[in-house]
Amino acid sequence: MQPSASSSSTQKSLADSKADAIRHLPSAAQAAYRKFETDGDVAALDPVIMAILEDYIPRPPEKPLADFSGETRLMDDLGFDSLAITEVVFFTEDLFGIRIANEEIMQVRTLDDLRGFVRTKISARNAG
Repeated sequence: MQPSASSSSTQKSLADSKADAIRHLPSAAQAAYRKFETDGDVAALDPVIMAILEDYIPRPPEKPLADFSGETRLMDDLGFDSLAITEVVFFTEDLFGIRIANEEIMQVRTLDDLRGFVRTKISARNAG
């Protein structure tokens, strides 16, 4: 069964809006997102997650976030506050089509926690 014209145009519109959403991210993050969209490989999303964090970090660090240890704490070490975390959550929800409860995000403390959390949420969405 072929998708209807309206279904096809809705999918194209969604793809266009996601392309617009990531347009400001570095080219490596855009390429990683396209790889994820093509292959479904959630491990490919790490550059995207780091780019999103770099967009919303209150005080930009002296080196790229990708150079920090996975144990780096979002609030204590990188200076994220609740507003910045909320912005990251909203952008991530919209980009990946996932929902993140306040109780869930409160358990995310480090860069590794965040990467694992996003991978798990997206994997659950893809499985369901």
